[in-house]
Amino acid sequence: MLTLTNLTLRVAGRTLLDQASLTLEPGRRVGLVGRNGTGKSTLLRAITGEIAPDGGDIRLARGVRLATVSQQAPQGSASLLEIVLRADTERLALLAEAEHASAARLAEIHERLRAIGADAAPARAAAILAGLGFSAEQQARPVDSFSGGWRMRVALAAALFANPDLLLLDEPTNHLDLEATLWLESWIARFPGACLIVSHDRGLLDRAVEAIVHLDRQKLSLTPGGYSEFVRIRTEQALQQSRAAERIAARRAHMQAFVDRFRAKATKARQAQARLKALAKLPVIETVMEAAPARFDFPAPPALAPPILGLDRVAAGYDGREVLRQVSLSVDADDRIALLGANGNGKSTFAKLLAGRLAPMAGELRRARGLRVGYFAQHQETELDAGGSPVAHMERVWPRGTETQWRAQLARFGLDADRADTPSGALSGGERARLLLALATRDAPHLLILDEPTNHLDMDARDALVRALADFSGSVLLITHDPDLISLVADRLWLVADGSVRPFDGDLDDYRMLLAERARPVKAEGPKKRDDRRERAEARERLAPLRRQARDAEAAIAKLVAERRALEAKLADPDFYAKDRGAEVTAAQTRLASIALEQETLEATWLEAEAALEAAQ
Repeated sequence: MLTLTNLTLRVAGRTLLDQASLTLEPGRRVGLVGRNGTGKSTLLRAITGEIAPDGGDIRLARGVRLATVSQQAPQGSASLLEIVLRADTERLALLAEAEHASAARLAEIHERLRAIGADAAPARAAAILAGLGFSAEQQARPVDSFSGGWRMRVALAAALFANPDLLLLDEPTNHLDLEATLWLESWIARFPGACLIVSHDRGLLDRAVEAIVHLDRQKLSLTPGGYSEFVRIRTEQALQQSRAAERIAARRAHMQAFVDRFRAKATKARQAQARLKALAKLPVIETVMEAAPARFDFPAPPALAPPILGLDRVAAGYDGREVLRQVSLSVDADDRIALLGANGNGKSTFAKLLAGRLAPMAGELRRARGLRVGYFAQHQETELDAGGSPVAHMERVWPRGTETQWRAQLARFGLDADRADTPSGALSGGERARLLLALATRDAPHLLILDEPTNHLDMDARDALVRALADFSGSVLLITHDPDLISLVADRLWLVADGSVRPFDGDLDDYRMLLAERARPVKAEGPKKRDDRRERAEARERLAPLRRQARDAEAAIAKLVAERRALEAKLADPDFYAKDRGAEVTAAQTRLASIALEQETLEATWLEAEAALEAAQ
């Protein structure tokens, strides 16, 4: 299907691939991973012929139909459905030829149209658009009536509809919400052709692909399985490689010591020369030289009495039009909340409302005295001054700070001295995302609102974000298309739908089932299927209290573990036992003992709830 042989790619004098080779068989779905800036997107551009390689060969099998998502968002007055239908160029050409073909040729054309399923094409295009979040009414609207992000979804729909032999996708989930991401995962998993997908979405790479290609040190290596299997195999290889390097280094040191000791002695000279030759023959094992792991560090806010924020029958919207209404919720000091719901339902509106960037149209929004909110949204990237350095941006939003404080805050998010002085226009997408996180958290917010924070972060940076959020002592409101990020960070789910925001009783698996049920055509259901749906809904409602009990216990255990670690670190510090701190030491020891009892009780509660859930299911 696709063969890369000794491929070399250079950009601006920098070598991205050096004699790299890869073979992709028909029907193989493969994820392409690597750190930001290693050349993944450049490789896709070379495969499509957009750029020429500097060496080696890129060969596609004869007759292979290749499709990729255009970097230019579609535009014009054509409807979304028309735009997608145009992606099947063979169907269009046959329909055009049929208008003036001879009778004999017309029969051949109709036969070919039947073979490629031309009659079902509009329904198939509509189903893909629906899966990516477009209603029937939206599919009939001109593409120019949509924003750039939504038009990029149309470009993705066109690539999927083209039904190619080889599909190339570069970060396909960046413009999608959670619902469309889940749909895309299942679509790719069923796709019969070959795929090469550049993605930092761990869930997509675990559930939709069969192998991982790693671009590292200018080479390509293929590992079977999803991303989790790739990490396991790579970790084992790194350990084996490290042990082998240690053995070789020990032998080399032993031989070198003999040579150094006896080289000048005539009686030992021959042996020394022999060992020198043996030393030269020892294999050189390149140890695994990973770059320093990404680190994020959110500053800890001062304590506030809960709830830190409350909404009572609040309405919000734009230009007098309500998007959300009758919202009554509260946020506590250590909440971890993820918002569910399709794009356009009001998730970003709700985030702006809590961030203070949108005033309520009705109802009451109460904020704790001294509440500080940090707001990160990916669209803020366009607000950055391309010529201004991260230090300059920090100075602009934190004029009372010092240069030492500005640089320390940037360093919390991996922007070292060199990057801190680099114009933001020259930073990578991931580095600009780090800058936005540094700006959003400069004053240690009590509530951190993250709207699609991972779009440009590589795997290591995503893991660093999860670790930092786990250590963060404030509250988090998360909007993301990444289901794994939700699972790792959130302990509460709120559903934004039908003009309202309300708690969702269940986990992401329940939400997946809900989406699947909604997607199932009602007209195709008989009485038995309706009964099955009702039974599933009743079972979900019946099990919701148990799921909530298990989730709450798990969250409480995590908080106790964090508190226990902090107390243990304090008690291990000799300075803590200074004079006049006897009462504080006793209180810490007493609290440590009570934490153990509370944790034991919570673990029993969690086990009981999980056992009851397993029995009920």
